[in-house]
Amino acid sequence: MGSDPEKLIIKADKLTKLSLTRWSADWRGATILYEQAAVGFRLAKDYEKAKVAFEKASKGQEMLSSQWDAAKHMESAAALAKELNNWGELYTECGRSQPASDALAKGARALEDAAPDDAIQLYTDACTILEEDGKEHMAFDLYRAATSVYIKLEKYADAATFLLRWGLAADKCKATHSQFKAYLSAIVVYLYAHDFKEAEKCYNDCSQIDAFLSSDQGRCASKLLSAYAEGDIEEIKRVAQSSTISNLDHMIIRLARKLPTGDVSAMKANAGNEQEEPLDEDDLT
Repeated sequence: MGSDPEKLIIKADKLTKLSLTRWSADWRGATILYEQAAVGFRLAKDYEKAKVAFEKASKGQEMLSSQWDAAKHMESAAALAKELNNWGELYTECGRSQPASDALAKGARALEDAAPDDAIQLYTDACTILEEDGKEHMAFDLYRAATSVYIKLEKYADAATFLLRWGLAADKCKATHSQFKAYLSAIVVYLYAHDFKEAEKCYNDCSQIDAFLSSDQGRCASKLLSAYAEGDIEEIKRVAQSSTISNLDHMIIRLARKLPTGDVSAMKANAGNEQEEPLDEDDLT
């Protein structure tokens, strides 16, 4: 190719602007030049300019009604934005929540093994974009993915917190079944981490929602906590094998099947010594 990417950008920009001699924009010609410029900048390790060029190429493909190519260019821009740690600017410039969120999620998936903490941050940012645009229903897979990475890192408190965030999002879009599954999942995670007190607090918070108490997930959580409070290992194992648990996500089922962890009898003693706490006033809805 050998062309100066700066000159390619200038030439492409001219093709998209109307003038006395150009009455319609040549997006096809411009897009080819933007793509060439993006590759040139990337080879020169000028990631900021490469990112901008890929975004312009994405815009061009969109104008040509080639959504697939547009998405691929946004993914390339996202990968380069990661080099720059500049995600916020990417989706702000993009101006559309779903493609921006998809680009962040693509980057997160690529980083899960090599840099899981960065992956979690990208998943979180992707969720935030959709939440701020009132599109929580499109973020369910992202909540699941982030929770899975937290569990792999053995950051169980963070995993439970993210599950509760998923529950709140599900509540906003009236996805009650998903909401209650997220709440039960959070309780399972706390129990797996041998944090009975936090599991109980979580249950009390969720129980402020009447429908949760009468749901399969609410009843399951109640049975599980009662079995823990009584130090009944066989009952814990029985509840962990129930169909309600089997309908949760695989990452949660795997944890539940390993319950109980730690010394349940010590947990029973602690539960007996503590006064019953009043319900948390912070309603999850």
